[in-house]
Formats: sequence, structure tokens, C-alpha cells
Amino acid sequence: MGMTWQCHVIRASAIYNIQEFNHCLLYLDSINETDDILPGGDTKMFTLSAGSGPASLGAPAKCGSLRRLRASADGFPSFIPKEVERIKDPFARKLATRIERLPVQLSSSNSRIMSSCVKPLSLSKTSPVVLLHGFDSSCLEWRYVYPLLEEAGLETWAIDILGWGFSDLERLPSCDVATKRDHFYQLWKSHIKRPMILVGPSLGAAVAIDFTVNHPEAVDKLVLIDASVYAEGTGSLTKLPRAVAYAGVYVLKSIPLRFYANVLACKSISFSRSSDWTNVGRLHCLYPWWDDATVDFMISGGYNVSSQIQQVKKKTLIIWGEDDQIISNKLAVRLHCEMPNAIIRQIPDCGHLPHVEKPHSVSKLITEFVQENSYEELHFSSQYL
Repeated sequence: MGMTWQCHVIRASAIYNIQEFNHCLLYLDSINETDDILPGGDTKMFTLSAGSGPASLGAPAKCGSLRRLRASADGFPSFIPKEVERIKDPFARKLATRIERLPVQLSSSNSRIMSSCVKPLSLSKTSPVVLLHGFDSSCLEWRYVYPLLEEAGLETWAIDILGWGFSDLERLPSCDVATKRDHFYQLWKSHIKRPMILVGPSLGAAVAIDFTVNHPEAVDKLVLIDASVYAEGTGSLTKLPRAVAYAGVYVLKSIPLRFYANVLACKSISFSRSSDWTNVGRLHCLYPWWDDATVDFMISGGYNVSSQIQQVKKKTLIIWGEDDQIISNKLAVRLHCEMPNAIIRQIPDCGHLPHVEKPHSVSKLITEFVQENSYEELHFSSQYL
């Protein structure tokens, strides 16, 4: 067609840090995805060759054709993409069997969204722990910590943020920040119903801060893990032509990029484990509406919460991997200084995903942080006996 495309670079770290994604995108001249995994650094170039990309590259995908539902001998819900069968990690497989969809009605719409989450098996007297996930991820991010929190007796929820995860978005709503916030609030109001310990890793920390500032009555305490809270939204991505945006998200879900993102995010990880984690991390990307939802979020401007940080008055636990190569732990110190009621705990020999790399350490910190509230309440009550 004689059209010359601009060349950009995709960083694997973009999967965990939306600010990195601002530097992205593509080489659309010839489209061949390179399979080699770089041994070091944080940049990998992807090229796309004509004919290898999706048939509708540059145009919104139609969500009318859902993949065939199926019954699984392992007990996976029928709405989970069939590729879940390829996952070897027993913790991911087990948590996937517990994913269900709850009806959530947005305040701006008459239709209900069947919204994916993992519900607690039983209620507890302490505030419920509600686990969010990072950028373009799902509740499976919590496959190692979730069972440990349950073993500790905590009422634990793992919620998929609107636009990601395993919710039914065949009738796609807007996936901007305001709609994501409203969806989470309506889910909390309809199903959780009590002030919660809200846990947000990476971009999920920005989601948690934005939610807490707008709905403080719904939050008891905060836990922020390797928080991506200083990015100025999606920045220049809001100005991308839609064709380039769609090509970008196609690369975002590619196996080589996801694989290298795992290598970059973790302090140490084997080839086989990174391969399996790649299957876990991109499972939700296989829905026909994922491209539309992700492009909508990118173009909407994303999360920009740096001005809200000092408005958070809730008691906050900041957890950070000392060897995070995605977001410097210097920002952990800055965040601690800017939050008026925060404590900080750093985890040694750990990268950007402490809840994946060091689940026992993270579970212990969260459990102690939750139970501290119970001890305070018990001590307060005993004074009046």
C-alpha cells in the first residue's frame, strides 16, 4: 500500500509497568516475530510480518463469536479458555478451578457483567482480604499466596479488574479508570459488603489508591506491593492511531514478550518455569474481547494517581522486592515518605513480583498486618469489660 510505519521498541517490562509501555510499540513494516530470548537487558525488538498477525489487525475484533464452552475433567469452569489445560503449575490449575463469575451491574448501565473472581470458602471475623492484580493480568497471579492466606484463616477474595481476567465482556463496556472503579465498587457493594484489606501489586497499587480515595468507606487498610503509582497514565499512547494500538496489544500478548517479562520481573527463574508462567499470564488474553478492552484502556489515559497518594489516610503496608528491575526500590522509600500512615517491608533476593517469588514472606506480612487490627480491637474491647 506504500504506507511507511514508524518503528518503536517494545519493552518486556511494559507488562508490569504501564510507564514502560509508553515507550512501546512495533515494527510493522514486515511482521516476523523473533523467537530468541535475550539473555539480559530490558529491551526486546519484535517485528510483525504481513500475514502473520491477526486477520483484523488495526480494526476492533468482534466479540460475537465466543470460543466453544467445554467441560473439564479437572474441574475448570467452562468459561476458562481451553488453553488452561496446557498449564502445568498445580497451584495455578487448582486456583483456576475455583474461579467463578458473579453478577455486577454498573451504575451507568442496565446490563449486568458476569465478573470473575475467587470467593472465600468461609467468612471470618476479621476484615476480608481482597487481592487485586497488576496490569493486564488476572486473579491467577495469586496462585501461591491465596491458599496460604486461607490456611491462616483469612477471608480472602481475588478479584479480576474490569477489562482483564476472566469476566464475560462480550458486551464490552468502557474500560477506562472511572468504569473500572465503578465496577469494583459495585462488586464490593453487592458481594463483599464490608470494609476490606485491599491488596494491590504493581499497577494494582494504583487501582487500590484510586479506589480508596474515591470510596474510603469500603477500605479498612491497604497493602501495596512494588507499586506502580508514579506513572503519568498511559501518556502518549492516548494519541496512537487505533491501527497501531491494536498492533501493539497483539505484540503485548505474544509468547516471546511474555516469556521475557517473566525473566525480567523475577530475581531468578528457570526456562521451564518461565514457559509455564507465560501460559498462566496470557491465558486471559485469549478471549475475543481482550484486544478491544486493552486498547480502550490505553487510549483512555490510564491511571495517574501520584497526586492522590498523600490523600490516603488508611494504614498502609508497603512491600517491595529489593532486587526489583521494573520499578526501583528507591520509589518504595519515596512512597513511604509520602503516605502519612504507612510502614515498609522489603524482601531480599526478590524481584518485581514478591507474591509470586516469595509467597510465604508476603503471606506472613499480610497475615500479621490483618491480625494486628484484630489484636487492637480485642485490646480496645477488653478495656471496657
